[in-house]
Amino acid sequence: MLLKLLESPNCLLNRRNRYQFLSTLFINLICIAHGIGVGWLSPTLRKIQSVDSPLDFSLSISEISWVGSALGLGAVVGNILMGLVHSRLGSRLSLLFIAFPHSCLWILVYFAKSAEYLFIGRFLAGITSGSLYVVHPIFLSEISDSKIRGTFGSMVFLSVNVGVLLGYILGTHLAYHIIPFVVLILPISYFISNLFFIRESPMHLIRKGKYSEAEQSFRYYKNIREDNQISEMQEFDAMKEALTLSDKNLNRVTIKDFLTRPALKAYGSAAVLSFVSQCSGLLAMISYMADIFALSGSTMDPDTCTIVIGIIQILGTYTTTLLCDIWGRRILLIVSSAGVAVSLTSFGLFSYYAQSYDLSQWSWAPLLFMSLNIYLGNIGLMGCYFVVIVEIFPFKIRTKATSAALVVCGIFFFVSLKVFPVCMDQWGIPLTMWSCAAISALGFFYFVFSLKETMGKSMLED
Repeated sequence: MLLKLLESPNCLLNRRNRYQFLSTLFINLICIAHGIGVGWLSPTLRKIQSVDSPLDFSLSISEISWVGSALGLGAVVGNILMGLVHSRLGSRLSLLFIAFPHSCLWILVYFAKSAEYLFIGRFLAGITSGSLYVVHPIFLSEISDSKIRGTFGSMVFLSVNVGVLLGYILGTHLAYHIIPFVVLILPISYFISNLFFIRESPMHLIRKGKYSEAEQSFRYYKNIREDNQISEMQEFDAMKEALTLSDKNLNRVTIKDFLTRPALKAYGSAAVLSFVSQCSGLLAMISYMADIFALSGSTMDPDTCTIVIGIIQILGTYTTTLLCDIWGRRILLIVSSAGVAVSLTSFGLFSYYAQSYDLSQWSWAPLLFMSLNIYLGNIGLMGCYFVVIVEIFPFKIRTKATSAALVVCGIFFFVSLKVFPVCMDQWGIPLTMWSCAAISALGFFYFVFSLKETMGKSMLED
């Protein structure tokens, strides 16, 4: 029975998929490191604002919003930068590059003398964030089989969420100046493993006319060892033919290519996906989770609640890896947006009534509602976003359009990180949560009536 399972096309460890899976694990080391940088901020902000601050300076609400949002600002720069150089450098060199700005984050964190150190460090980490969200989905879509592409794509955000949980734990229980030394192990390990074990994708090599290297890369990622496996190499020949024909005009992409009917539909879907995934507050809440619980009206320890949320995030994204290639992307987005709207509305109601009534017996309710929000948000709005955003665009404009969509997503990310602490301070928790719930509800109606399913779509299709 185990042998039958290993021979299944959807099994990540079968002969054909195992090198794709190994490569996915290696490139996701930087995603874990990035997640640590995201999660670390929440408990660290509370430490810096306390009387036992490990630093010689404190942060105002305005400075907190800038330090928090610097990640989004850097992500916009990373999106643009990678969109410009990825098609020239290829995925392998791009993957190697993104280890450096993230490493600078932890060096600046260690030597921080003012808020500017933290701002610049978070900005550089944002460049890594924006770059990896361009490179990883494209690279994985080009090396993986269509039956497991969604699983590999959702593993990117699963790895980020593992990092977020580790960031919550490290930020809560380790001394401020020890954390950088621990975390720097990850980008160094990532760089070394990618340098020796990751090969350029066959699609990029074909585009560059390096057909012999492309065949070797295809054999590596599909684990084709014997020369007599002609049927599997027919797939490579079909890919080579399709790319060769399309690449005759690929370097001369015109405005007309961006105005085709499939492209225009894809822009609408990408805009809604980007707006809802970021402005529903899911990623912003991760950065300010401890403060949210502290202001919610609950008497439970905010740092403990934050760690529980980190575990819930992982469960949500793991659910995506299991269901993304079974149920499809669309149904997960529908369930996710509906669940986020309901759970945030409930969270806001608790906080609203906690201002006037003694709800200490119900202190567990904010943790329950936020757990539902994060779990359901991660099975669709977060977990499926980077899979769908690559799949919806026509092949000819995919790289440029994906990069542009991620720039828009980065802008929304920056805005949400910048305004979220200000909204909590000026509006209070209830109105902030209800606003995010309304945005998620709008996404629900769009996904039900307008979003097209992309599961099983060939990456050579429009």
